[in-house]
Amino acid sequence: MSAHLPPRDALLAVLVAVIWGANFVVIDAGLAGMPPLLFAALRFLVVIFPAVLLVPRPAARWQDVAVVGLLMSAAQFGLLYTSLHVGMPAGLASLVLQAQVLFTVLIARGVLGEHPTRRQLIGIALGATGLAVVAVGRSNATPLLGLLLTLSAALCWAAGNVASRRLGVASGLSMTVWSGTIVPIPLVALSLLLDGPHEIARALTHVPASAFWSTAYTAYLASLVGYTIWNSLLARHHAAAVVPFTLLVPPVGMVSAWLVRQEVPNAFETLGGVLLLGGVAVSALGRNRHRPGPAPTQVRAAPAGGERGTAR
Repeated sequence: MSAHLPPRDALLAVLVAVIWGANFVVIDAGLAGMPPLLFAALRFLVVIFPAVLLVPRPAARWQDVAVVGLLMSAAQFGLLYTSLHVGMPAGLASLVLQAQVLFTVLIARGVLGEHPTRRQLIGIALGATGLAVVAVGRSNATPLLGLLLTLSAALCWAAGNVASRRLGVASGLSMTVWSGTIVPIPLVALSLLLDGPHEIARALTHVPASAFWSTAYTAYLASLVGYTIWNSLLARHHAAAVVPFTLLVPPVGMVSAWLVRQEVPNAFETLGGVLLLGGVAVSALGRNRHRPGPAPTQVRAAPAGGERGTAR
C-alpha cells in the first residue's frame, strides 16, 4: 500500500472529483417528479445490469462486499437523494458531503489502526466548527433536515471508504458492480413504505426525460467510472492519500450549481464552507502513524509492481 499517489493515479483522482462535483446538479435535475429512494434504486439497477453478468465477483467474502454496498451506495445515496428532495441546495450538498473526509479519519482510526496525528485532530475540530457555522447561519433555502441527511450520507460514505479500504480488492470495477447488487432491494422497499405503491407506479409510468439522462450520467459516469477508479485507488493506497482529492468536489459542485441553478450561498454558509474545507485539508493532508499489526492476509496476486493487496 502506497502513502502517496503517483502522477497517473493523482490525475485519475482529479477526474473522479470533477465527475462527482457535477453529479449533484445532475441528480437534482433528475429528481423532478421521481421519489428519491426509487430514483436512487433505478440508478443502481442501471449500474449492475448487464455488468453483473460480465464482471467476475471480487475476491472477498460476499457479506463484506454487501457491507460496502449498503454503506457506500445504498445508505449514502439514499440519504443524499432524499436531502436534495427535501430542499438541500445542490452546491451546498457537495460541500457538506465532504465531511466524509473527517469521518473517514476517525473511523479508520478505530477500524484500521490508522491513528490520527495532532494535526488531523485539529483539522477535524476546524471542520466541525465550519459545519456548526453552516447549520446556525444557513439560509431559509437550506432546511435543517436536508443538512442532517447530507451529514448522515457523509458518515455512510466514510464508513464505506474504510470498509472498501479494509478489503483491498484488486478490481475496483468488480467491487462497484457486485456491491451495487445489494442496493436496489432496500431502497425500493423503503420507497414502497414511505411513498406508497401508487406513487411508485405513477413515477414509473411517467418518467420525465430529465430522469433518463440524469440516470445515465449518475450510473455510467459517477458510479461505474467514478467508483471503479475510486475503489481501485483505495485498494492500492492508504485512505488518507486518496480522500484529499475530494476537496475538489465542492468547487466543481458549487460552480455547477451557480451556472445551472443560480445557487449562491449566504455569508454564513460561505464562511462555514471555508472552515469545513480548511479542516478537511488539514485533516486529510496530515500524515498517519501506523502501529505494527499482525501480518496481513493476501487476498490477491501481486501485480507487476510487486504491490500486494491485503485484508485486515
